[in-house]
Amino acid sequence: MALRLFLDSADPRDWARWLPSGLFHGITTNPTLLRRAGQACSLEQLGQLSEQALALGCRELHLQAWGADLAACGQALAARVPGRIWIKLPITRAGAAAAQPLMAAGIPITFTACYEPAQVLVAAALGADYIAPYLGRITDQGRDGHAELIRMQRCLEGVQSPLRLLVASLRQPSDLTSLAAEGLNTFTISPAIAEALFSSEATAAAAAQFERDASA
Repeated sequence: MALRLFLDSADPRDWARWLPSGLFHGITTNPTLLRRAGQACSLEQLGQLSEQALALGCRELHLQAWGADLAACGQALAARVPGRIWIKLPITRAGAAAAQPLMAAGIPITFTACYEPAQVLVAAALGADYIAPYLGRITDQGRDGHAELIRMQRCLEGVQSPLRLLVASLRQPSDLTSLAAEGLNTFTISPAIAEALFSSEATAAAAAQFERDASA
């Protein structure tokens, strides 16, 4: 499967900066990112934000459902832009139950808050498109986050599942390269990490030298 990068942000200013670059397949967001960006977590606001994201070229917009009725919230979110919105649900019993009517209606699902390899198999069995393991937070628990995610990937390969691991909670660009070398191919990264991918001093120096030589 081809590499996919997602921008993990609810700030339209980040979207306007990065989506035109063509680097990102889509956007992931959640209520926490909405709060940090000063955006209301409401169906009306997310409808407006969805239109902005798609106008900027976002191919997939992953939005987190919330509340007592996750399925109803997910249906309302997906109806804003049918076929372009993936509904994010926690990999819990409540999330699994909500996923069933959504997938039956043709709404694609991304499970979130993944910490254990067995949860990946649950998501695969349920027929989700993505599951998002939290690399940095797994490491914060005192575990080897990289080893755990590689194990998750091997589980999917073992059962020949098309489910994608949407790796979240990356802390540095080396997380991306280390996991990609092990076959993981789908990542959501912050604007700060996106910026860091273009911060090589040696590359900047070489580009500056090209410009000097071109004008000599």
